[in-house]
Amino acid sequence: MKIKQLFTIFLISTSLMVTAQTDVTEKSGVMIESRSKYDFDKTVDLLSQSIVEKGWKVTTIHDLQETMKKNSKEVLPVKVIELCNPGHAYQILSKDTQRDVTPMLPCRVSVYEKADGKTYVSRMNAPAFAGMIGGDAANTMVQAFNETEEMLKSVL
Repeated sequence: MKIKQLFTIFLISTSLMVTAQTDVTEKSGVMIESRSKYDFDKTVDLLSQSIVEKGWKVTTIHDLQETMKKNSKEVLPVKVIELCNPGHAYQILSKDTQRDVTPMLPCRVSVYEKADGKTYVSRMNAPAFAGMIGGDAANTMVQAFNETEEMLKSVL
């Protein structure tokens, strides 16, 4: 049974990678980076709206540029958006056997500028991790990832 689940997750993650945007860069299979078609502020605004429209919650937005400025460091704009779907979170939080994956909650998407002046969006490649985790938590992670990818379509 475990092999069947892993194989299914592998097929899902492979199909996601094949159908991904052409402006996508994977880093060691762990992170996915895509270029936004908008500037930094519009990307953050549109993505935040899309999250809410899809029934998710924006729990917080970390302004890392501002945090670094307070520590006398200058960096280009970067914000990390924490988003949560209470239903998905419940699937993981309600079972003791899945609580070990709570460090991955809530989901996070980073929006940042690079020296080329373009805006990028980065997120964790959850299907790659799901295969290592297995079980119901893996299924929830893949479902959340797929929904997040739908939200990102508004800016990619």
